[in-house]
Amino acid sequence: MAIHIHNLYCDANGESHWRDLDIGWENEGPEGKTSAHQFANGIIFRQTQAEHDRPWHPAPRRQYIINLDAGVELTASDGESRKIGAGEIVLVEDTSGKGHLSKSIDNQMRHSIFVPIE
Repeated sequence: MAIHIHNLYCDANGESHWRDLDIGWENEGPEGKTSAHQFANGIIFRQTQAEHDRPWHPAPRRQYIINLDAGVELTASDGESRKIGAGEIVLVEDTSGKGHLSKSIDNQMRHSIFVPIE
């Protein structure tokens, strides 16, 4: 078993799409399992208001988004939508083109962690 990552990326024509990534385990010991080292450029904590729905927009940078306590529905420009729930991770890489739509789920305030990787 691995860590599942939802990945929103942009193709050469500027269209965003979904794919699934799995981060495998590199090490296992008495404290548990760990993946290979992943590079990052900091951490950003975010609170998003319950009524926060955003029109089409590209991601501001390549980054992991980890939802802590509520979900968000993200729609790629090809029309596919995914609900990313609490505890799930998405890697947004659609930094050009039309981008994606963001919609709150169940009108809940959401706390998340952004981990830039560029």
